[in-house]
Amino acid sequence: MKDKGLHLKNKFNKSYDFDLLIKVNPSLKTFVFINKYKSKSIDFSDPKAVKELNKALLFTYDEISIWDFPDENLCPPIPGRLDYIHYLNDLIKNEKEIKILDIGTGATCIYPLLGVAEYNWSFVATDIDLNSLDTAQDIIDDNHLDSKIELRQQFNELHILKGILEEDDSFTATICNPPFYKSAEEARGANRRKSRNLGNNTVRNFSGNNIELWYVGGEKAFLHTYLYESSLNPKVSKWFTSLVSKKENVESLQKSSKKLGVKEFIIIPMNQGNKVTRIIAWHF
Repeated sequence: MKDKGLHLKNKFNKSYDFDLLIKVNPSLKTFVFINKYKSKSIDFSDPKAVKELNKALLFTYDEISIWDFPDENLCPPIPGRLDYIHYLNDLIKNEKEIKILDIGTGATCIYPLLGVAEYNWSFVATDIDLNSLDTAQDIIDDNHLDSKIELRQQFNELHILKGILEEDDSFTATICNPPFYKSAEEARGANRRKSRNLGNNTVRNFSGNNIELWYVGGEKAFLHTYLYESSLNPKVSKWFTSLVSKKENVESLQKSSKKLGVKEFIIIPMNQGNKVTRIIAWHF
């Protein structure tokens, strides 16, 4: 069934071709079964099955053939991550020599991989966790993408852009998928609720370590820091963007953006199945 919420250009906006996916990632075969609707599927509450499915989706790109990372790291749902890339392309259309700053790239380095595979963009990708960056670098090396993706470590967890930007940096856009929760305890509580809703004792089906899931003050605090630091470096990027999971945070950011001299602040809705989220974008 087609997910009507996905971007029209999203190559995964139709039902999955499991025969093709097993061909590009044979490890997926173990997890595929015939469901009650007489079609092939996987158990989406099983983290291992979800990981192998998303590997297979990624391997449908010729540019990517290896994507190994620890099970403790967040396994991104490829169709949703690809949507961000397509909406960003809509925003920056007609630009040449596109270079993107990815804030909090994580061990999977997923946005740079998709941005290179879909549009041949160049990236600088940041993270605060050295282990995640080591894993991301292995993925970049294994796929021979060193010329397209550069990694930088953020050493201060209180900052987003400060400490990362270099004097000659110039980006077409910045992207960010901020942490959802205010603390490790809040993240664990959400995981327990999700497990109950799935009717089993599974761990979070997309996994995720502490640094990936939470930030002191939660999403709101993270985004306000990001917005403020962008105002200190207004010319470093033509657009600053981020996903925002909580609708109530958008109004707060809009108000702050006016005080900080933002010239334009836009909201791009994204509907992915039952999940409703949005991208915010601003420039000075």
